[in-house]
Amino acid sequence: MSVRRGAENPELERLAALAGEASAEAASAAMERGAGAPTEIDLTAAAFFDVDNTIMMGASIFHFARGLAARKFFSNSDLAKFALQQVMFRVGGRETADGIRSSREQALSFVAGHTVAELTTLGEEIYDELMADKIWPGTRALAQMHLDAGQRVWLVTATPVELATIIARRLGLTGALGTVAESVDGVFTGKLVGEMLHGPAKAHAVRSLAAKEGLDLRRCTAYSDSSNDVPMLSVVGTAVAVNPDSGLRELARKRGWEIRDFRTGRKAAKIGVPSVLGAGAVAGAVAAGLAYRKRAV
Repeated sequence: MSVRRGAENPELERLAALAGEASAEAASAAMERGAGAPTEIDLTAAAFFDVDNTIMMGASIFHFARGLAARKFFSNSDLAKFALQQVMFRVGGRETADGIRSSREQALSFVAGHTVAELTTLGEEIYDELMADKIWPGTRALAQMHLDAGQRVWLVTATPVELATIIARRLGLTGALGTVAESVDGVFTGKLVGEMLHGPAKAHAVRSLAAKEGLDLRRCTAYSDSSNDVPMLSVVGTAVAVNPDSGLRELARKRGWEIRDFRTGRKAAKIGVPSVLGAGAVAGAVAAGLAYRKRAV
């Protein structure tokens, strides 16, 4: 039986909201520590990018798991089981009570008992080994386009926020919204704050970050490959389907959302600044830049 969200499942909605708020808090804190890009001038517009199959080929958490398996954190058979679950979820695309519980347990198994510092160090190493060459150049160019327009750019992903922040930093982005695992005295407890940052939780995270940072969501843009991210895509003024699955492609066509497919040279489209940044972005950047200078004085 599939799990339904919203009012029919208030506990799931509460966990999604908690996950979103925790992720936004972590993203804001990381930016204050200097993890984000320092040159943004447009204070009210931003871009939000899903990671898996949107900005990176494949699943970031699976690449991370491969790196951990190579370091004997768990067996290759465990990795194979995890890979099979990922494939089944991508093909099925449905959330079930057992599936959500299994995914939570998988996420926790990677970090429980380890320190935040250890995870960060490993994330840096594994990014270089297994992720750096899997970034989609086309999507990376879209992110850079927003940065060049003076906008902040965040990743939004179910992968652990520590790993997501590494990916964002290596790409020169502002920061990341990711799944927050509870830690005490720098050691992961094996519990998540809320739930994984997936589906509606991503929308909660974007809204929460927008409230903290003073963003106008009508001037913001979101990118994703998955129909699971429709909640996030629906809360911003401009939604773009990147390498979309069949469900998202169909919905994007119905709603008039832009579609970008970088999976083949034939499907890849040229990047058009006006269509993706949205109307008034340049003028807004100039006005926001003045406000930024005044606030900085």
